[in-house]
This record gives sequence, structure tokens and C-alpha cells, in this order.
Amino acid sequence: MGVDQAQPSRARRRRVAALPAEDRRQALIAATIPLLREHGITVTTRQIAEAAGVAEGTIFGVFKDKETLLRAAAVAALDPAPLLAALRAIDPEADLRQRLVEAAGLIRAHAAASGAIFHVFRGPLFANEHRSLGEIMASRCLIIGELAALMEPDAARLRRSPGIAARLLLSLVGAPRNGFGPLDEELSDEDVVSIVLDGLLVPPSDSPPAPSAPAAARSSARRARPAATGPARSSYPHKES
Repeated sequence: MGVDQAQPSRARRRRVAALPAEDRRQALIAATIPLLREHGITVTTRQIAEAAGVAEGTIFGVFKDKETLLRAAAVAALDPAPLLAALRAIDPEADLRQRLVEAAGLIRAHAAASGAIFHVFRGPLFANEHRSLGEIMASRCLIIGELAALMEPDAARLRRSPGIAARLLLSLVGAPRNGFGPLDEELSDEDVVSIVLDGLLVPPSDSPPAPSAPAAARSSARRARPAATGPARSSYPHKES
């Protein structure tokens, strides 16, 4: 009786095709961003390699060093493109206040996701990277531009330009939470929009603006002053003849 001597064939291990350099770069950046949020600049290349599913040496085939990768990941994490697209998608036919409340919510979510990354920019990693810092400032200008465009249809109702109103709104809602210490007061999106709009809207023409506090005080004092009776007397002493 013959015995089948055939051995089970081994499954050949196929080598995964190497990604193009730019694809490897983007994959490493994507794997680094959440680790950078969690660990800051103390994240190790081993942690990044494990998250990306590559050998540690692969990192240095794409990036000069860990710091270069971390800077690229930080800039990518603050990429405003998704936020800009969301701001453009807001219904331009909606009421101004409604449009800005929606915009404030989008900016707040973007700031919350980017909060830990801002601390990286304040540290030594970017001490001499003026180009990267310039990119961040350019991103802020793009966000202000989209906010201003959102207000432009109602520019005639504003006491100041849409650009100034946009900067005010971004300064109130675009900073990371507790970015100025433990005394921060939480403002809702509606609060922020109210602070911006109710301080900027031109008063209706049928109701004159209220007088300022000093003017109102002077007016009250004049009304309270008793009317003079008889001829006014001089305060200087009269020289008797």
C-alpha cells in the first residue's frame, strides 16, 4: 500500500510591495499625530513604527530624524483644510446669527482636536522653525478669511468690517480650552456669537443710541439742579464806600 509522501506545501511569504516615498511619509505622519497628542515630543520612534506597522528603520528612510517627523506631524495636525471646507458648506441663506453659531461650533471642535499640538509649537521643537510657524499663521489667516466671507452678506449691518468681526470670533472660540489658565470661563457658541454681534451690530435707525454713562450722569445732574431765584450774587466781597 503506497503512502503519499507529498508534504503540504508551505505558503510562500510574499513581500509586501514597498509604498512610494510620499505614501510612506503620509502614513508615518498619520500614525504619529495621535501619539504626539498623547505623549508630546517624548514619543519614541519605536512607538511610531509600531503604530504605523513598519520597521523602525523605515522612519529614517523617509525623515532625517525624529524631530523632522514630529514637526511634519504637528503641522499636518493643524491643517485647516477640513475646517475651511466645513465653513464653506454652511448655508449662506441662514440668519447671520445662526451661521456664526454653526461656525463657532466647527472652530471649537477644530481647536479641541488641536489643543495638545499647540503646546508642541510653544516648545523647543519649533524654536528655530520659522517656516513652520509661518504656515500656522497663514492657516489662521485662511480661517479668518472664511469667517469674513460668511459675514460679508450682512456687512452693512456691522459697525466694523467682517474681517475685524471674524478675528474677534476666532479669538474667543479658536483658542484651546484652558489656554489662558484655570480661571477660564466656558462660553457657549451662542455666548460667543452674542458677544461679537451684539457689540458690533449698528443700532436700529428708529431708536437713537443710548447716551454714554458720563453724558447720562451730566444730564441727570442738570435735571436735579434747583432753578436759581433772584439775581445772582457775586462771591467776591463788595467794597463799601
